[in-house]
Amino acid sequence: MATLKVYSASGDLVGEMEVSSEVFGILPHREAMHACVVAYLANQRQGTHSTKTRGEVSGGGRKPWRQKHTGRARHGSIRSPIWVGGGVAHGPKPRSYWQKVNRKVRALAIRSALSAKLAEGKIRAVEGFPVDKPSTRGMIEFLKKLGADSKPLVILHERMDEVYKSVSNIPNAKAMNVASINVYDLLKHDEIVMTVGAVRALEEVYS
Repeated sequence: MATLKVYSASGDLVGEMEVSSEVFGILPHREAMHACVVAYLANQRQGTHSTKTRGEVSGGGRKPWRQKHTGRARHGSIRSPIWVGGGVAHGPKPRSYWQKVNRKVRALAIRSALSAKLAEGKIRAVEGFPVDKPSTRGMIEFLKKLGADSKPLVILHERMDEVYKSVSNIPNAKAMNVASINVYDLLKHDEIVMTVGAVRALEEVYS
């Protein structure tokens, strides 16, 4: 069994908790994590980019000048891609960038990311938070006391509006529900702070 340090709501170390080796103690699978990160970033794209072809640009139906005997190059439309104001050749059109990741691959990637972070000593469990109302300063001081103030990711097992609002004003910090975790955020953030309830929820889902 792997172990995780547990801190109180005041930031004091209160002990350790055993966590599932199936979730926090596996050999990280780099290929699975890479596939999930690539898919996550691709799925963030809207794909609404669009350009007009020569057939979609307004005008250009008349031949600009006759074919022969002008001394000029032959042209059939002022909306040709080689004209200023003409259409775009092979330009982007609206499309979907969505990539599918199999459920088992995603689960393996999340277990791999959690295991890699724990092996680096970058995960801390907390019993609670010292904010009963939104306080960015209070949250910063709490994270500093934990030693987790460098690009922290705060994972919660239930709705805690005061924590969300306190974290939202901290640069490079993010708070999310355990049901929304993804490999990209787990790897992007330097430190991970999660509630004890979030740890148990992860074990229940991914064991």
